[in-house]
Amino acid sequence: MKDAALIDRIRRSAKRLEGARTDYDDLLDLVGDAKFVLLGEASHGTHEFYDQRAAITKRLVREKDFRIVAVEADWPDAYRVNRHVRGFGKDETPLQALGDFRRFPTWMWRNRDVLDFVEWLAGHNAAIDEQDRRTGFYGIDLYSLFASIEAVIGYLEKVDPEAARRARERYGCFDHFGENSQAYGYASSLGIKPDCEDEVVAQLVDLRSRFADYASRNGQIPPDEAFYAEQNARLVASAETYYRSMFGGRVSSWNLRDRHMADTIDALSSYYERKSGNGKVAVWEHNSHLGDARATEMGRRGELNVGQLMRERHGEECRSIGFTTFTGEVTAASAWDGPAERKKVRPALEGSYEELFHRTGIGDFWLPLRENDSLADLEEPRLERAIGVIYMPETERQSHYFHASLPHQFDGVLHFDTTSAVEGLPAGKPLHPEEAPETYPSGI
Repeated sequence: MKDAALIDRIRRSAKRLEGARTDYDDLLDLVGDAKFVLLGEASHGTHEFYDQRAAITKRLVREKDFRIVAVEADWPDAYRVNRHVRGFGKDETPLQALGDFRRFPTWMWRNRDVLDFVEWLAGHNAAIDEQDRRTGFYGIDLYSLFASIEAVIGYLEKVDPEAARRARERYGCFDHFGENSQAYGYASSLGIKPDCEDEVVAQLVDLRSRFADYASRNGQIPPDEAFYAEQNARLVASAETYYRSMFGGRVSSWNLRDRHMADTIDALSSYYERKSGNGKVAVWEHNSHLGDARATEMGRRGELNVGQLMRERHGEECRSIGFTTFTGEVTAASAWDGPAERKKVRPALEGSYEELFHRTGIGDFWLPLRENDSLADLEEPRLERAIGVIYMPETERQSHYFHASLPHQFDGVLHFDTTSAVEGLPAGKPLHPEEAPETYPSGI
């Protein structure tokens, strides 16, 4: 029988996940003293991935004193959650704190599993008197161009009205596009309108030059708000470049986006290191961002990703955990801006890692890959599935599979054989409906 010997070695290496599936002692042993733990997902709409990522993160926070949860979401939207969980926001409930996640795909962060984790994190932090020792919740993506512009100006109006006036003038460069970030990218890439690069860079430099002054001021504005504003200004600069690059090829825009996310993780870690001596980060993103791109066919065509960059920058301080499933259900759309649907996930294709794991008969399990010589045969590239916010089972092979070497992507993998869909929460009207959605254009 093909792969019979390999399946037997997987059975001997794997640890079955029983009951509540929260026994992750072996996984935490693999984490050791690592400063960056990257926790993936094979789709943006699977309950088990969110639920068990949260379970692992709770242990990282409680037992290894992780101070930062960095997620594949926009900075301003997630910062409202951060204010709530760290005790200086205006929202009274976790559901209110998730209120800025209004754009497609709303279920990605407005779902029952995230709500439960936010509630837990707020309760955990409430028992800690020292603000700098409380764990924060941050978004690291770059799609919030206009929301971040508003955030920069809003902050400066509180601390430096003259600087706010200058920022308004500089960001006025975007006024012709009616908050349509894609229209800006298209017009500037073709030379129809001049780009805004000089203006957004000047604003970032201006804000950074005054950062120490703003952060040290007493009053009603927490010192962290200066860091929040600086990161919004940096996001505007990154997003401006990203939207111009969108019309010049996928590799270029993908690489810009993942560099921005990796840089944001590093900025968060460095900031916490400076203020509290602890910059440990748990990262929640899709496998396609966190599994080392050098081990995939995307890497061979020039793409990089967060997982690759973090390994290159931090080496042994980084651990990356992938998540897989064989079949079940997923929350996803059929088209951009389409409604959330509960979709059947087809059984994994023959020859894929997911199908191989299913054939072990174990069910749900943890499999360490790092320095596991008994699984050397797993290094041969196989198909691996990736479902974003859109799921198209009718074009399953073309739309949702790529070749990769799993042991070179990740230090370990969690397999959940039959999974269920996340439960989305009702969403309000988008604040900036013309901004490109999270995961655009790749769906992940």
